[in-house]
Amino acid sequence: MKRLITALILLPVVILSIVQGSPLLFAGLLGIFTFIGIKEFYSMALPDRAFESWWAAPCGTLLIFLPFLGQEKLILAVITGLFLAFGLLFLFRIKDITTAARDISYATLCFLYIPLLLMHLVMLRLIPHGPEWLLVVMLIVMTNDSAAYYSGSAFGKHRLYPMVSPKKSIEGALGGLVGSIGGTMLAKFTFFPQLSMVDALLTAIIIGILGQTGDLFESLLKRSFGVKDSGSIIPGHGGVLDRLDSIIFAAPATYYYAIFVFDRL
Repeated sequence: MKRLITALILLPVVILSIVQGSPLLFAGLLGIFTFIGIKEFYSMALPDRAFESWWAAPCGTLLIFLPFLGQEKLILAVITGLFLAFGLLFLFRIKDITTAARDISYATLCFLYIPLLLMHLVMLRLIPHGPEWLLVVMLIVMTNDSAAYYSGSAFGKHRLYPMVSPKKSIEGALGGLVGSIGGTMLAKFTFFPQLSMVDALLTAIIIGILGQTGDLFESLLKRSFGVKDSGSIIPGHGGVLDRLDSIIFAAPATYYYAIFVFDRL
Protein backbone atom coordinates (compact mmCIF):
# COMPACT_ATOMS: atom_id res chain seq x y z
CA MET A 1 0.00 0.00 0.00
CA LYS A 2 2.88 2.37 0.81
CA ARG A 3 4.44 1.66 -2.59
CA LEU A 4 1.13 2.30 -4.36
CA ILE A 5 0.39 5.55 -2.53
CA THR A 6 3.93 6.83 -3.11
CA ALA A 7 3.75 5.98 -6.81
CA LEU A 8 0.36 7.71 -7.15
CA ILE A 9 1.88 10.87 -5.68
CA LEU A 10 5.33 10.96 -7.29
CA LEU A 11 4.56 9.63 -10.77
CA PRO A 12 2.13 12.41 -11.77
CA VAL A 13 4.57 15.03 -10.48
CA VAL A 14 7.40 13.65 -12.62
CA ILE A 15 5.19 13.26 -15.71
CA LEU A 16 3.79 16.79 -15.37
CA SER A 17 7.29 18.22 -15.02
CA ILE A 18 8.23 16.50 -18.28
CA VAL A 19 5.11 17.24 -20.31
CA GLN A 20 4.01 20.63 -18.98
CA GLY A 21 7.07 22.00 -17.22
CA SER A 22 10.00 23.89 -18.69
CA PRO A 23 13.38 22.18 -19.10
CA LEU A 24 14.63 24.20 -16.14
CA LEU A 25 11.79 22.97 -13.93
CA PHE A 26 12.54 19.38 -14.91
CA ALA A 27 16.24 19.94 -14.16
CA GLY A 28 15.31 21.40 -10.78
CA LEU A 29 13.31 18.30 -9.87
CA LEU A 30 16.13 16.07 -11.10
CA GLY A 31 18.57 18.18 -9.10
CA ILE A 32 16.64 17.41 -5.90
CA PHE A 33 16.84 13.67 -6.66
CA THR A 34 20.54 14.01 -7.45
CA PHE A 35 21.29 15.82 -4.20
CA ILE A 36 19.50 13.15 -2.16
CA GLY A 37 21.11 10.36 -4.21
CA ILE A 38 24.62 11.66 -3.50
CA LYS A 39 23.83 11.89 0.21
CA GLU A 40 22.55 8.31 0.12
CA PHE A 41 25.71 7.13 -1.64
CA TYR A 42 27.91 8.72 1.01
CA SER A 43 25.80 7.25 3.82
CA MET A 44 26.37 3.78 2.32
CA ALA A 45 29.96 4.04 1.13
CA LEU A 46 31.48 6.69 3.39
CA PRO A 47 29.31 6.94 6.52
CA ASP A 48 32.06 8.68 8.49
CA ARG A 49 32.47 11.40 5.83
CA ALA A 50 29.45 13.59 6.64
CA PHE A 51 31.46 16.79 6.13
CA GLU A 52 32.56 15.75 2.66
CA SER A 53 29.05 14.61 1.75
CA TRP A 54 27.63 18.08 2.43
CA TRP A 55 30.12 19.45 -0.07
CA ALA A 56 29.71 16.65 -2.59
CA ALA A 57 25.90 16.85 -2.80
CA PRO A 58 25.61 20.50 -3.95
CA CYS A 59 28.74 20.34 -6.11
CA GLY A 60 27.52 17.21 -7.86
CA THR A 61 24.04 18.66 -8.30
CA LEU A 62 25.54 21.58 -10.24
CA LEU A 63 26.43 19.10 -13.00
CA ILE A 64 22.72 18.63 -13.68
CA PHE A 65 22.41 22.26 -14.82
CA LEU A 66 25.54 22.44 -17.01
CA PRO A 67 23.75 21.39 -20.25
CA PHE A 68 21.88 24.71 -20.20
CA LEU A 69 25.19 26.48 -20.83
CA GLY A 70 25.69 24.59 -24.08
CA GLN A 71 29.40 24.02 -23.57
CA GLU A 72 30.52 20.39 -23.67
CA LYS A 73 34.09 21.38 -22.79
CA LEU A 74 32.77 23.07 -19.66
CA ILE A 75 31.27 19.78 -18.49
CA LEU A 76 34.68 18.12 -18.81
CA ALA A 77 36.32 21.04 -17.03
CA VAL A 78 33.88 20.86 -14.11
CA ILE A 79 34.33 17.10 -13.72
CA THR A 80 38.10 17.58 -13.76
CA GLY A 81 37.79 20.36 -11.19
CA LEU A 82 35.63 18.19 -8.93
CA PHE A 83 38.19 15.40 -9.01
CA LEU A 84 41.03 17.76 -8.14
CA ALA A 85 39.06 19.55 -5.44
CA PHE A 86 37.88 16.40 -3.69
CA GLY A 87 41.26 14.75 -4.15
CA LEU A 88 42.76 17.63 -2.17
CA LEU A 89 39.91 17.57 0.34
CA PHE A 90 40.47 13.89 1.10
CA LEU A 91 44.24 14.38 1.04
CA PHE A 92 44.13 16.87 3.90
CA ARG A 93 41.31 15.20 5.82
CA ILE A 94 42.74 11.69 6.18
CA LYS A 95 40.76 9.45 8.50
CA ASP A 96 42.79 6.29 8.04
CA ILE A 97 45.78 6.11 5.71
CA THR A 98 45.05 2.46 4.91
CA THR A 99 41.59 3.33 3.49
CA ALA A 100 42.42 6.72 1.96
CA ALA A 101 42.68 5.44 -1.63
CA ARG A 102 39.40 3.55 -1.23
CA ASP A 103 37.65 6.66 0.09
CA ILE A 104 38.86 8.81 -2.80
CA SER A 105 37.77 6.11 -5.26
CA TYR A 106 34.28 6.06 -3.74
CA ALA A 107 34.04 9.85 -3.92
CA THR A 108 35.04 9.82 -7.59
CA LEU A 109 32.64 6.98 -8.38
CA CYS A 110 29.82 8.95 -6.77
CA PHE A 111 30.25 11.87 -9.19
CA LEU A 112 30.53 9.62 -12.22
CA TYR A 113 27.68 7.31 -11.25
CA ILE A 114 24.99 9.76 -10.14
CA PRO A 115 25.18 13.34 -11.48
CA LEU A 116 27.17 12.64 -14.64
CA LEU A 117 24.84 9.89 -15.84
CA LEU A 118 21.64 11.60 -14.68
CA MET A 119 22.73 14.80 -16.42
CA HIS A 120 21.95 13.02 -19.69
CA LEU A 121 18.25 13.25 -18.83
CA VAL A 122 18.51 17.05 -18.97
CA MET A 123 20.47 16.81 -22.22
CA LEU A 124 17.69 14.56 -23.52
CA ARG A 125 15.05 17.11 -22.50
CA LEU A 126 16.80 19.82 -24.51
CA ILE A 127 16.84 18.01 -27.89
CA PRO A 128 13.95 17.73 -30.38
CA HIS A 129 11.28 15.31 -29.09
CA GLY A 130 12.97 15.51 -25.69
CA PRO A 131 9.80 15.10 -23.60
CA GLU A 132 8.77 12.11 -25.71
CA TRP A 133 12.15 10.46 -25.21
CA LEU A 134 11.95 10.97 -21.46
CA LEU A 135 8.53 9.35 -21.37
CA VAL A 136 9.90 6.47 -23.45
CA VAL A 137 12.65 5.90 -20.88
CA MET A 138 10.09 5.86 -18.08
CA LEU A 139 7.79 3.51 -19.99
CA ILE A 140 10.57 1.06 -20.81
CA VAL A 141 11.85 0.99 -17.23
CA MET A 142 8.38 0.56 -15.72
CA THR A 143 7.17 -2.08 -18.16
CA ASN A 144 10.50 -3.88 -17.88
CA ASP A 145 10.34 -3.94 -14.07
CA SER A 146 6.71 -5.06 -13.97
CA ALA A 147 7.06 -7.74 -16.63
CA ALA A 148 10.29 -9.03 -15.08
CA TYR A 149 8.65 -9.30 -11.67
CA TYR A 150 5.57 -11.18 -12.83
CA SER A 151 7.32 -13.42 -15.35
CA GLY A 152 10.04 -14.18 -12.83
CA SER A 153 7.48 -15.00 -10.14
CA ALA A 154 5.56 -17.27 -12.52
CA PHE A 155 8.33 -18.95 -14.49
CA GLY A 156 11.65 -18.13 -12.81
CA LYS A 157 13.78 -21.23 -12.30
CA HIS A 158 17.27 -20.25 -13.41
CA ARG A 159 19.07 -17.62 -11.35
CA LEU A 160 20.39 -14.67 -13.37
CA TYR A 161 23.23 -13.49 -11.11
CA PRO A 162 22.83 -14.97 -7.61
CA MET A 163 26.00 -13.41 -6.22
CA VAL A 164 24.56 -9.93 -6.82
CA SER A 165 20.79 -10.45 -6.78
CA PRO A 166 19.67 -13.92 -5.64
CA LYS A 167 15.99 -13.45 -6.51
CA LYS A 168 16.36 -12.37 -10.12
CA SER A 169 15.96 -15.04 -12.79
CA ILE A 170 16.83 -15.42 -16.45
CA GLU A 171 13.16 -15.95 -17.20
CA GLY A 172 12.32 -12.71 -15.43
CA ALA A 173 14.99 -10.81 -17.36
CA LEU A 174 13.66 -12.10 -20.68
CA GLY A 175 10.12 -11.28 -19.63
CA GLY A 176 11.29 -7.79 -18.78
CA LEU A 177 12.62 -7.29 -22.31
CA VAL A 178 9.26 -8.38 -23.71
CA GLY A 179 7.66 -5.81 -21.44
CA SER A 180 10.08 -3.16 -22.73
CA ILE A 181 9.00 -3.88 -26.29
CA GLY A 182 5.40 -3.46 -25.20
CA GLY A 183 6.33 -0.11 -23.65
CA THR A 184 7.95 1.25 -26.80
CA MET A 185 5.07 0.01 -28.95
CA LEU A 186 2.67 1.83 -26.66
CA ALA A 187 4.77 4.98 -27.07
CA LYS A 188 4.89 4.62 -30.87
CA PHE A 189 1.14 4.26 -31.27
CA THR A 190 0.17 6.96 -28.79
CA PHE A 191 2.41 9.97 -28.12
CA PHE A 192 5.56 9.25 -30.21
CA PRO A 193 4.56 8.26 -33.77
CA GLN A 194 7.95 9.44 -35.07
CA LEU A 195 9.47 6.22 -33.71
CA SER A 196 9.94 3.68 -36.45
CA MET A 197 9.40 0.01 -35.76
CA VAL A 198 13.17 -0.47 -35.82
CA ASP A 199 13.61 2.40 -33.34
CA ALA A 200 10.99 0.90 -31.06
CA LEU A 201 12.61 -2.53 -31.07
CA LEU A 202 16.19 -1.30 -30.71
CA THR A 203 15.45 1.14 -27.90
CA ALA A 204 13.40 -1.47 -26.06
CA ILE A 205 16.25 -3.97 -26.19
CA ILE A 206 19.12 -1.54 -25.54
CA ILE A 207 17.43 0.48 -22.81
CA GLY A 208 15.77 -2.61 -21.36
CA ILE A 209 19.09 -4.43 -20.98
CA LEU A 210 20.87 -1.37 -19.57
CA GLY A 211 17.99 -0.74 -17.19
CA GLN A 212 18.34 -4.27 -15.83
CA THR A 213 22.11 -3.96 -15.53
CA GLY A 214 21.65 -0.62 -13.75
CA ASP A 215 19.48 -2.42 -11.22
CA LEU A 216 22.14 -5.12 -10.83
CA PHE A 217 24.89 -2.52 -10.48
CA GLU A 218 23.13 -0.80 -7.60
CA SER A 219 22.52 -4.20 -5.99
CA LEU A 220 26.24 -4.87 -6.32
CA LEU A 221 27.04 -1.60 -4.55
CA LYS A 222 24.55 -2.24 -1.75
CA ARG A 223 25.83 -5.78 -1.14
CA SER A 224 29.38 -4.48 -1.15
CA PHE A 225 28.44 -1.79 1.38
CA GLY A 226 26.38 -4.22 3.47
CA VAL A 227 23.03 -2.40 3.23
CA LYS A 228 19.58 -3.51 2.08
CA ASP A 229 18.31 -0.17 0.71
CA SER A 230 20.11 3.00 -0.30
CA GLY A 231 17.81 4.97 2.01
CA SER A 232 14.30 5.25 3.38
CA ILE A 233 13.10 8.60 2.09
CA ILE A 234 10.49 7.09 -0.27
CA PRO A 235 7.92 5.08 1.72
CA GLY A 236 7.67 1.52 0.47
CA HIS A 237 10.42 2.03 -2.11
CA GLY A 238 13.59 2.64 -0.11
CA GLY A 239 15.86 5.43 -1.25
CA VAL A 240 16.12 7.62 -4.31
CA LEU A 241 18.87 5.44 -5.78
CA ASP A 242 16.65 2.39 -5.37
CA ARG A 243 14.11 4.05 -7.67
CA LEU A 244 16.56 5.56 -10.14
CA ASP A 245 19.01 2.66 -10.50
CA SER A 246 17.58 1.51 -13.86
CA ILE A 247 17.16 5.03 -15.24
CA ILE A 248 20.72 6.01 -14.29
CA PHE A 249 22.15 3.47 -16.75
CA ALA A 250 19.38 3.96 -19.32
CA ALA A 251 19.70 7.77 -19.55
CA PRO A 252 23.03 8.02 -21.45
CA ALA A 253 22.09 5.22 -23.86
CA THR A 254 18.80 6.91 -24.71
CA TYR A 255 20.44 10.27 -25.27
CA TYR A 256 23.15 8.95 -27.57
CA TYR A 257 20.67 6.81 -29.46
CA ALA A 258 18.44 9.85 -29.95
CA ILE A 259 21.21 12.07 -31.32
CA PHE A 260 23.25 9.54 -33.30
CA VAL A 261 20.80 6.86 -34.49
CA PHE A 262 17.23 8.18 -34.42
CA ASP A 263 16.03 9.32 -37.86
CA ARG A 264 19.21 7.94 -39.43
CA LEU A 265 18.22 4.31 -39.86
